[in-house]
Amino acid sequence: MRKYETVFVLSPEIIEDQVNSTVDKVKSIIEKSNGKIENVDFWGKKKLAYEINKKNEGYFILIDFCSDEDFPKELDRNFRIMDLVIRHIIVKKD
Repeated sequence: MRKYETVFVLSPEIIEDQVNSTVDKVKSIIEKSNGKIENVDFWGKKKLAYEINKKNEGYFILIDFCSDEDFPKELDRNFRIMDLVIRHIIVKKD
Protein backbone atom coordinates (compact mmCIF):
# COMPACT_ATOMS: atom_id res chain seq x y z
CA MET A 1 0.00 0.00 0.00
CA ARG A 2 1.13 3.51 -0.80
CA LYS A 3 0.45 6.79 0.96
CA TYR A 4 -1.60 9.45 -0.80
CA GLU A 5 -3.25 12.72 0.01
CA THR A 6 -6.17 14.37 -1.66
CA VAL A 7 -7.39 17.94 -1.42
CA PHE A 8 -10.79 18.76 -2.80
CA VAL A 9 -12.82 21.96 -2.94
CA LEU A 10 -16.58 21.96 -2.48
CA SER A 11 -19.03 24.55 -3.73
CA PRO A 12 -19.47 27.49 -1.31
CA GLU A 13 -23.27 27.53 -1.67
CA ILE A 14 -23.83 24.31 0.25
CA ILE A 15 -24.70 23.96 3.93
CA GLU A 16 -22.48 22.36 6.59
CA ASP A 17 -24.47 19.09 6.55
CA GLN A 18 -23.76 18.66 2.83
CA VAL A 19 -20.04 19.23 3.46
CA ASN A 20 -20.03 16.52 6.14
CA SER A 21 -22.02 14.07 4.01
CA THR A 22 -19.67 14.59 1.03
CA VAL A 23 -16.62 13.99 3.23
CA ASP A 24 -18.28 10.85 4.64
CA LYS A 25 -18.97 9.68 1.09
CA VAL A 26 -15.32 10.13 0.08
CA LYS A 27 -14.17 8.35 3.25
CA SER A 28 -16.50 5.42 2.54
CA ILE A 29 -15.21 5.15 -1.05
CA ILE A 30 -11.66 4.92 0.30
CA GLU A 31 -12.57 2.37 2.97
CA LYS A 32 -14.63 0.18 0.61
CA SER A 33 -11.56 -0.18 -1.61
CA ASN A 34 -9.51 -1.51 1.34
CA GLY A 35 -7.91 1.89 1.87
CA LYS A 36 -6.95 3.21 5.27
CA ILE A 37 -7.67 6.82 6.25
CA GLU A 38 -4.90 8.41 8.31
CA ASN A 39 -6.11 11.99 8.67
CA VAL A 40 -9.04 14.23 7.69
CA ASP A 41 -8.47 17.96 7.92
CA PHE A 42 -11.21 20.55 7.33
CA TRP A 43 -9.61 23.80 6.21
CA GLY A 44 -12.96 25.57 6.11
CA LYS A 45 -14.31 28.10 3.64
CA LYS A 46 -11.47 29.92 1.87
CA LYS A 47 -11.13 32.39 -0.96
CA LEU A 48 -9.96 30.80 -4.22
CA ALA A 49 -6.86 32.06 -6.01
CA TYR A 50 -8.90 32.35 -9.19
CA GLU A 51 -12.56 32.01 -10.13
CA ILE A 52 -13.86 28.48 -10.80
CA ASN A 53 -17.32 28.07 -12.33
CA LYS A 54 -18.17 31.67 -11.35
CA LYS A 55 -17.31 30.95 -7.70
CA ASN A 56 -14.72 32.85 -5.66
CA GLU A 57 -14.79 30.67 -2.51
CA GLY A 58 -14.98 27.02 -1.56
CA TYR A 59 -14.77 24.54 1.30
CA PHE A 60 -11.31 22.91 1.37
CA ILE A 61 -10.80 19.38 2.75
CA LEU A 62 -7.55 17.38 3.00
CA ILE A 63 -7.57 13.59 3.44
CA ASP A 64 -4.40 11.51 3.97
CA PHE A 65 -4.86 7.81 3.17
CA CYS A 66 -3.12 4.58 2.20
CA SER A 67 -4.35 2.44 -0.68
CA ASP A 68 -3.35 0.24 -3.58
CA GLU A 69 -1.67 1.84 -6.59
CA ASP A 70 -4.74 1.53 -8.81
CA PHE A 71 -7.18 3.20 -6.41
CA PRO A 72 -6.38 6.90 -7.13
CA LYS A 73 -7.81 6.48 -10.63
CA GLU A 74 -11.08 5.23 -9.14
CA LEU A 75 -11.16 8.07 -6.60
CA ASP A 76 -10.52 10.57 -9.40
CA ARG A 77 -13.44 9.11 -11.36
CA ASN A 78 -15.70 9.50 -8.32
CA PHE A 79 -14.63 13.12 -7.77
CA ARG A 80 -15.45 13.94 -11.39
CA ILE A 81 -19.06 12.74 -11.05
CA MET A 82 -19.74 14.49 -7.71
CA ASP A 83 -21.63 17.70 -8.43
CA LEU A 84 -20.49 19.49 -5.27
CA VAL A 85 -16.74 19.03 -5.95
CA ILE A 86 -15.46 21.95 -8.03
CA ARG A 87 -11.75 21.00 -7.95
CA HIS A 88 -9.64 18.11 -6.66
CA ILE A 89 -6.12 16.70 -6.68
CA ILE A 90 -4.65 13.37 -5.56
CA VAL A 91 -0.91 13.22 -4.82
CA LYS A 92 1.37 10.32 -3.89
CA LYS A 93 3.36 11.00 -0.71
CA ASP A 94 6.88 9.69 -0.20
